[in-house]
Amino acid sequence: MKTSVKHLSDTKVVLTIAVTPDELKAAELVALTKIAKEIKVPGFRKGKVPANVVAKHADPQLVGQQTLEDALSKAVADAFAAEKLQALDRPEVEVKKYEPGKELEFTAEVEVMPTIKLGDYKKLKAKLKVEKPTDKDVDGLIVRMQENFAEKKEVKRAAKSGDDVVIDFVGKKDGVAFDGGTAEDFNLGLGSGQFIPGFEEGVAGHKAGDTFDLDLEFPKDYHSKDLKGAKVVFTVTLKSVNEKVLPEVDEAFAAKCGPFTSVKELREDILTQMTSQREREAGEKLKDELVKELVEKSTIPVPEVLLKDQERSIEQDFMQNLMYQGINLDSYLEANGFATKEEWLDKEVQPAAEARVKAGLVLAELNKELKIDASTKELEDHINLYKQQYANNKEALAQFDQPEVQRDIANRLLTEKTVEKLVELNSK
Repeated sequence: MKTSVKHLSDTKVVLTIAVTPDELKAAELVALTKIAKEIKVPGFRKGKVPANVVAKHADPQLVGQQTLEDALSKAVADAFAAEKLQALDRPEVEVKKYEPGKELEFTAEVEVMPTIKLGDYKKLKAKLKVEKPTDKDVDGLIVRMQENFAEKKEVKRAAKSGDDVVIDFVGKKDGVAFDGGTAEDFNLGLGSGQFIPGFEEGVAGHKAGDTFDLDLEFPKDYHSKDLKGAKVVFTVTLKSVNEKVLPEVDEAFAAKCGPFTSVKELREDILTQMTSQREREAGEKLKDELVKELVEKSTIPVPEVLLKDQERSIEQDFMQNLMYQGINLDSYLEANGFATKEEWLDKEVQPAAEARVKAGLVLAELNKELKIDASTKELEDHINLYKQQYANNKEALAQFDQPEVQRDIANRLLTEKTVEKLVELNSK
């Protein structure tokens, strides 16, 4: 077999392959063996017909076509392996010459894994930055914990910020009630910012039993096109005002929050947990920054097939998340200033997909450069961690025994180890 390679771009090649007569004879033997499984010849059991007998009784056109398919399949695999090219899709094959038993010449065009030129991965500038929690941070969390244990006490005074109120309301635009603008027995925390500007402030100052109108205007960047910047009137009936009574921060309160015998122990635990959380977040941020910086310093041609696959994956995941939130795509597009779905794909999805593909390619190349591997035990431990997370889901649990799922987990593990090594190399 003779092969010549032409690079059409950094990511696409076309191979011209000429198959020898001996290789065609070998392919014909494979074809006859396959046909033998189906052909019926008097005196022979089905599937037991010798190849030389099959050759005499089978349709020559069928033999020629099957030989061509088998010859192409083997030649493509052998040629790409010999040239050390990793095809990213099924090659587009075009037969130039074919005479059964004598000659076969064809081209195979496909996108391949590109050559990645790594930047200096040992001299990246990103550094670990951990913001230490302060006493003020601890105080703020304790207030939120107090609110979790707060008692609600109905009061007769006028409502004020911090109170919980129960209201009925009807919102109208140009005298007509609009969708989503009406509710009964609605619980609202004044000062929560749950409603548009002016609503909660307008409720404050009124007492239970009051009915009043609020002339308001929706924000100009509101997600609904019909209400964006619209002037509306809310008719509100205040049904009850409830004051939140926060518990004292004492030993009894500390005991409610966990196995603590004093407020000092509680504060120390909060400080420890906050510090650990911020260290974890800073560590993850550092990983992202180092990978992003390495991508910027490296030369990474992006194959179109990988880009399109990633775009489809991002779009599918995004649509699923919108569905879980009860939001349709049109509402999201409108709220975020996209005129069409195509504009969203072009401005938001495509850049995200390209960033992911580049990160994946640069980490794969770094993994190869550093010769990072994972032991069988490491992989087993990693798989067991996933199994523990899904211990109560039999269907999900069974998936972790499938070879393709285990290969995916192995790839993730190698990526994690590669990123950890990148952090180590830039922390000295």
